[in-house]
Amino acid sequence: MKTQQHSEHGEAGDVAAGHVRIFDTTLRDGEQTPGFSMDRRAKLRMAQMLEALGVDVLEAGFPQASPDDFAAVAQIAGMLTQTTACALARCVPGDIDSAGRALESARRSRIHVFLSTSPLHREHKLNMSRQQVLDAAVAAVERAMQLAHEVEFSAEDAMRTEPEFLVEVFDAAAAAGATTLNAPDTVGYMTPPEIAERFAYLIANVKRGRHVVFSSHCHNDLGLGVANSLAAVSAGARQVECTINGIGERAGNAALEEIVMAMKVRGAWFGTDTRIDTRKLYPASRLLSELTGQNVQRNKAIVGANAFAHESGIHQHGMLKHRGTYEIMRPQDVGIAETKLVLGKHSGRAALRQRLQALGHAPDEAAMDDIFARFKSLADRKREIHDEDLEALALGQDPDALGPWQLVQLSTSTHLGGSASATVKLRHADGREAGESAIGDGPVDAVLRAIELVTGSTLDVTEFQVRAVSAGGDAQGQAKLTARHGARDWRGHGMSTDIVEATAQAALAIVNRIERQAPASTPVVVAHL
Repeated sequence: MKTQQHSEHGEAGDVAAGHVRIFDTTLRDGEQTPGFSMDRRAKLRMAQMLEALGVDVLEAGFPQASPDDFAAVAQIAGMLTQTTACALARCVPGDIDSAGRALESARRSRIHVFLSTSPLHREHKLNMSRQQVLDAAVAAVERAMQLAHEVEFSAEDAMRTEPEFLVEVFDAAAAAGATTLNAPDTVGYMTPPEIAERFAYLIANVKRGRHVVFSSHCHNDLGLGVANSLAAVSAGARQVECTINGIGERAGNAALEEIVMAMKVRGAWFGTDTRIDTRKLYPASRLLSELTGQNVQRNKAIVGANAFAHESGIHQHGMLKHRGTYEIMRPQDVGIAETKLVLGKHSGRAALRQRLQALGHAPDEAAMDDIFARFKSLADRKREIHDEDLEALALGQDPDALGPWQLVQLSTSTHLGGSASATVKLRHADGREAGESAIGDGPVDAVLRAIELVTGSTLDVTEFQVRAVSAGGDAQGQAKLTARHGARDWRGHGMSTDIVEATAQAALAIVNRIERQAPASTPVVVAHL
């Protein structure tokens, strides 16, 4: 039997009135979503990130679902040092016992039992009466109390349950020992005013309402998951169940990063806080995307690629005058290095001058007039302007021209054991041609090493990204490389239906830009992969 311990993770009375617990269910509700499944190693990496992020409770999985899920929950439970380890269980003895065994090594454990309470679920899913639901809930909580430090009870489909019956179920669960009562909007049906009214009703009418933590778990079927979660907080909920990037069943769950930053940015309004280290929000989002292979939409709030990017000339001009004109939070607050002024056809003169200065160019007004006119002409033809385009404009060169190095031939082969070889042939603007072969850890590494040998440059790449820019079997892939040289970063990009060729083009873009700017006697040295 687990001895009951009271700490900041204990009963409601132990928690500061304005503190909202973050209950993360990325590895349970999120991971069970089609396309987001993770193996045990991936779950462990994500769990480490979530604890570093500062989540209060980490729902690691559903142990009864499979032996691998059980093992993952057990391993995560033994690994956590600050965060409460939680396992999900139906109100079924076998589920609860399995959850208890999986949590045995946890520093602090929680069993999360759930049971449907709405008329629709009682009739069509459970075939149970009200009294049977009450009895099952009490029996489950009492059994779980013997196996974990704390118990949470969830009334599945709570928001479509008769309010008076929901109070009755919560009364019974709290009397049996549950210290957290979760009223989920399981199908994302409610609106913020309704959610706020329901939580206020529950807090006022549940007999032990002052001694338990009320929790929200809002799905996003109508796009209201975050808004409903914040409405629940405004009404007194002091735990929010959410996921990184908002992943979850159907349209997903309320997004952790959006809820946390809403409470941070609008702290004076909500009067609440969390213990989340917001600087780790973007790294957590990126890690989840890496582990699942699912990209985050560009316009996603807080962590999307466009969340702190500006292309409109009016917006860019305002941002250069004062950041607060168009940003209500700093990118650094969520772990993003800096605001991006993306140069395109909507960009203005001020943003172009600022980027040219960052690249080491300070044209006078007459030169700037010419550069800006050519920039606008180029932007009408290209969706996005890259640094190499700007370098060419500043140097009076044709942005569409290649060189001095051009790729003539490229071939790769993969070997047993994971290594690969690559052969490249390049042509220089001075007429010479050269070819080299190299072996690397994979085809990309091999190609970069071969380019090193041909050009005499050392490529130490600090960032490498590949993404599809079109759909279908012949989709165009774009490779982006960042390399450190001297006192600044150099960026190159390439595009091809073959990602290895796209990478080679990106590497050559970096070599070419540095060679075009270097004095004839200065050897070209680029950073190393």
